[in-house]
Amino acid sequence: MTADTRFRAPLVILTALIIDLSVLSRVRVAGTMADLMLLVAIAAGITGGPVRGAVVGFASGMAVDLFLQTPLGLSALVFSIVGYAVGTAEAGILRSSWWIPVLTAFVASVTGELVFAMVGSVVGDTRLVTSRLLVVVLVVGAMNALLAPLTIRTMAWAFGRAPTRHRYVV
Repeated sequence: MTADTRFRAPLVILTALIIDLSVLSRVRVAGTMADLMLLVAIAAGITGGPVRGAVVGFASGMAVDLFLQTPLGLSALVFSIVGYAVGTAEAGILRSSWWIPVLTAFVASVTGELVFAMVGSVVGDTRLVTSRLLVVVLVVGAMNALLAPLTIRTMAWAFGRAPTRHRYVV
């Protein structure tokens, strides 16, 4: 990692946090918004592997946890696990199609939202598991899948990797 790329990932996390809190918080479908900070962790796992996915997941989770009314560290824990799992899964997948990372972002977002709700309920936040949970996870998954190509390219830039046509997303 060069000196130039060392500061790119924190810059991407900070920019994503600002976009998440200011712009995406106003864009809602069925009362639900995209989870850009989770998507940043997923994109880090796709482009940087399991370790970078976990580290970026922890950092993005802690950043957003400062603004949520959930237990501090809950997002960091879940995003780290999701980033690591995506990085591990992506290592074994041949990415010859453009839609594979988009599908990965959808599945990982749905899984991350479900794990977030379940872990939150285990630690005492009963507001997360509701009758709307299925709608929330599907909308977050779909919105994150739409945002995935740009987010994956941004994380590839942050890690100093030139995304190729077959490696990440066009």
